Amino acid sequence: MAQAWNTIQRHYVDPAGVQPKELTYGAISGMVDSLGDTGHSAFLTPEMVKELRTAERGEFKGVGIEIQMKDGHATVVTPLDDSPAQKAGIQTGDVILRVAGEDITDWPLSRVVERIGGRAGTKISLTVQDARSNRTREVTLVRASIKLHDVSWHRLPGTAAAHLRVASFDAGVTRDLRNALLEIQQQKLAGVLLDLRNNPGGLLDEAVDVASQFLAGGNVLLAKDASGNVEPVPVTKGGVATNLPVVVLVNEGSASAAEIVAGALQDARRTRLVGATTFGTGTVLQRFRLSDGSALLLAVEEWLTPNGRSFWHKGLTPDVAVSLQPEVNPLLPAAERGMTTDQLRRCEDHQLLTALRLLGPPGQLNKLNVANQVNR
Repeated sequence: MAQAWNTIQRHYVDPAGVQPKELTYGAISGMVDSLGDTGHSAFLTPEMVKELRTAERGEFKGVGIEIQMKDGHATVVTPLDDSPAQKAGIQTGDVILRVAGEDITDWPLSRVVERIGGRAGTKISLTVQDARSNRTREVTLVRASIKLHDVSWHRLPGTAAAHLRVASFDAGVTRDLRNALLEIQQQKLAGVLLDLRNNPGGLLDEAVDVASQFLAGGNVLLAKDASGNVEPVPVTKGGVATNLPVVVLVNEGSASAAEIVAGALQDARRTRLVGATTFGTGTVLQRFRLSDGSALLLAVEEWLTPNGRSFWHKGLTPDVAVSLQPEVNPLLPAAERGMTTDQLRRCEDHQLLTALRLLGPPGQLNKLNVANQVNR
């Protein structure tokens, strides 16, 4: 490394282009990328460390997309609810090709994230490629201050079922989920669709406590360290919905903590997973602070489901696979307010309709099974 550094310093034709900080950060990013923990272990600049702290409080400034490197490309894991990116039609799996007109091929993830971020009210253009059609388009987004509402729910019209969405696993999500579940039961609703689609994850403790709301005992996950030692992480006692019927919705944007919850409920035969194979983020990250305020996020343990299944780089396979058309976004609880039973029955979110059918009587639409609508 020292030889390479000195050779660049002495011989590179454009001395003004030799920036020590950029060289240092690029070298560290390259080391982390070489580990192959694509989309999880990462190098964070000081600015990214600050953004991460803000994100963990459920606050964002930017365009509202979770980005990870996948197959060497900056790939959208999920657009955040009600963000500029979501409103512009950016979807899970979209590949970012250019930022502000610059080709980002071979850029490290840290540089891509820094370039897209910025002050609220400023504009940034992205060239994105649709993962399904391979079509490219340019979108101009206005950065915003985004306050996430991690938990939202609504009674699905014509049913006794609640559509309960968890958007991410930031601090306080368990408290909000418990309150929502208590409201759902106070209103005498008989079942829940737990929607973890496009949920990029978050804090491990929150994932354990969220899963524990639906489990009476056992483990939420197993944690395997670098020496191969496996430690169980048990259910937190006192769950408020251990007997409430539940079906879980997942898709390609369900990652990290969302996969922990889905895997725990699936292994306990507490639910069936409906949707598409999840993203496959299955490692525990530890933050190592560096002297200038930057940090390494390194995978120090692997998460396994309670039955010992690994989902790192593989994802979780749904019990019932249902895909959505490329132009169809998952239905959100906020969009269901004012919706009629007939409008719900005719909606294009076939993952949601399938989950309703699997939920049984609580999910019946005016006593009409939705199977024909789903399978048409």
